[in-house]
Amino acid sequence: MENEKVRCLIIGSGPAGYTAAIYASRANLNPVLYEGLTPGGQLTTTTDIENFPGYPSGVAGTQMMEDLRQQAERFGADIRFGIATAADLEKTPYTITIDDKKVIEAETIIIATGASAKYLGLPDEDKYAGMGVSACATCDGFFYRKKVVAVVGGGDTACEEAIYLAGLASKVYMIVRKSYLRASRIMQERIKHHPNIEVLFEHNAVGLYGDPGVEGVHLVKRLGEADESKYDLPIDGFFLAIGHHPNSDVFATYLETDETGYIKTIPGSPRTEIPGVFAAGDVADPVYRQAITAAATGCQAAIEAERYLAEYEFKQAMKL
Repeated sequence: MENEKVRCLIIGSGPAGYTAAIYASRANLNPVLYEGLTPGGQLTTTTDIENFPGYPSGVAGTQMMEDLRQQAERFGADIRFGIATAADLEKTPYTITIDDKKVIEAETIIIATGASAKYLGLPDEDKYAGMGVSACATCDGFFYRKKVVAVVGGGDTACEEAIYLAGLASKVYMIVRKSYLRASRIMQERIKHHPNIEVLFEHNAVGLYGDPGVEGVHLVKRLGEADESKYDLPIDGFFLAIGHHPNSDVFATYLETDETGYIKTIPGSPRTEIPGVFAAGDVADPVYRQAITAAATGCQAAIEAERYLAEYEFKQAMKL
């Protein structure tokens, strides 16, 4: 198997990964970045982004990611396509296997593999991606001002998304499979008393319709019961709020994660419990999950990697 040694390895290519590459390149760390399964990350599945500073007229997600990529390459980042399929963080240099074919020995590693939104698995979710289907109310809610939307889910995240959207949309439906909300008591009370939110208990979304974008959702009430009924609900937007899965499985043997799989870092920093290994972006952020916060932690991770290497190399020199 082919081997290569690098000073700084960045795994992932969303805002966190590309920003880390920009800063690491400018610090002469000669970073190598592997883009992963989806070059550019989740934002490449978004149409317009209007809440990232520096784009006063908004920008397409694919364009913003291409801008960040080109900026990283301008400073010398070595950006490659490939997926981390195995890791050994037992001792330095740390090793990452790419595509089961190549082993990278890295003095520092920045993990920026992101988190994947959970979907219902409906074919229509892919069909209407970017045309009425979203997994981020904060990102896309602005486009549904004074429109009717639906939020799928019954936990705290779904309630938070519904309340946020209710401040923009004319009407918010919550589609909940169970006969109750799983959210905390205070969130349940807020939903119950919000004039713009209606909860549809014991409902399942089984499809979407519209041309070219979402115009409604196919619903089944009390699925599988004797009184099961089906009907269509006109909506303009369909928001998934049933959770995210952080892409941390490859590193879970070595790094501490929470119950969902988000990598735990030392509070206020991107440092993990392993010296020289950093986590940035959504893979370590169960709370905000925004492009701007991901980019910020990518910056922090690169700065921390630079400091770590400077200290490490100084100690090595002193031994000589």
